[in-house]
Amino acid sequence: MNLRNVSAPALWLAILCTPFVHAQTTTAVDPEGDSKEQFELAQAVSEAGASAVDRIRAFEQHLKKYPASKQRALIEKELVKSATDTNDNARIVLYGEKVLQRESPPDEGDVMQMLDRVTRALVDKSDPERAKQAIAYAKRYESDVAALRMKMEPPGHLTPGQWSQELDKAMARALALEARATGDAGDPEAARRLAGESWETYPTGEGARETAFWLTQLNRNAEAVEFYADAFTLEDSRTTEADRARDRARLGDLYAGLNGSQKGLGDAILEAYDRTAALLSLRRADLKAKDPNSQATDIEDFTLPAVDKTAPPLVVSALKGKTVVMDFWATWCVPCRAQQPLLEKLEMHYEDAPDVRFVAVNADEDLSLVAPFVKEQGWKSRGYFEAGLARQLAVSQIPTVLVIDPDGQILSRMIGFIPERFEQMLTDRVEEARRIGRPK
Repeated sequence: MNLRNVSAPALWLAILCTPFVHAQTTTAVDPEGDSKEQFELAQAVSEAGASAVDRIRAFEQHLKKYPASKQRALIEKELVKSATDTNDNARIVLYGEKVLQRESPPDEGDVMQMLDRVTRALVDKSDPERAKQAIAYAKRYESDVAALRMKMEPPGHLTPGQWSQELDKAMARALALEARATGDAGDPEAARRLAGESWETYPTGEGARETAFWLTQLNRNAEAVEFYADAFTLEDSRTTEADRARDRARLGDLYAGLNGSQKGLGDAILEAYDRTAALLSLRRADLKAKDPNSQATDIEDFTLPAVDKTAPPLVVSALKGKTVVMDFWATWCVPCRAQQPLLEKLEMHYEDAPDVRFVAVNADEDLSLVAPFVKEQGWKSRGYFEAGLARQLAVSQIPTVLVIDPDGQILSRMIGFIPERFEQMLTDRVEEARRIGRPK
């Protein structure tokens, strides 16, 4: 979740789709030079609408007319996305490789997604030559995931445990792709080992399926049955119903080939269900032990680390019975800076009210920016990091101020900042919440 609420490409397209106008009129003009190109591109994108096919046509025609376009890099990214929407693997590879040649920082989410898309497109046809290209991209994918683990703090909306888990999943995907490409390039034993490594890194339907397939290529069908059963029963949001249907068919055929019929297959499937459920349960328990917030499902389940590293964390459950004003802010948010003095004024107003608590919750992606920023601004409270709470509460825009009643329910969600009415609006909501907590 990007709490800025808009991705760079989406923002770029929004700008492109805005008609060029004179400052004093609403009549569209026909500009010259770079402005003319942008005008034509905006017009073409607008006419294409939501159709991925039409957008591809519009972008390609634009690049043909303007081969040296300053927008080429962004257009090629959008072409990959539109090609993905239409399952056009040829264009995913064509434009995706151009993007990947230009961009390399592993901390860029677009690069990671592009690596995944291009590698999958290359292995789609099981072609040995394309498989060799895919191996290179899969290895780069793995290297980038490892680099993220070493150098990057968890993004602001993820807890450390959740971030570690997401990286495990990404590494498992990269290894599964390398396994497929390696096998297609002619080394099924190495493919089986890589697929097994994927499964061990993080159990997924894809990892189990890949392991099973290469086991069958090595005539180890009894082992393959277990992995197809794992793929069929594993709880995995990326596994589609079509995937499960194929897993079930392959599982049945293999089992019947080994046993003469499918009698007893139901028991094997139940064993796989118990096996995969236990595996995921163990992982969740281990994750919760390392990171209490990773399994949090309610506001009161969270513990928020303090921005000031010398201060204790905030155990949100300790606020039960109070009216809580929870201010979600970020260093890049200009309205937050204007809103902060008003929040501090209201906090002073309620400083003698033991049933009211103000909590500043930072939602920055880069946590290292926060403490210096707060010190520079001279704010009284350094507050806490959101540690996954923003995602749990569906906070997608900054600033957002929540008023939580004494029962732990969100009474009000103030999104954005209205300077002239902010104090009165928030005071009214706080008083409404306080009345909920008073004896009838």
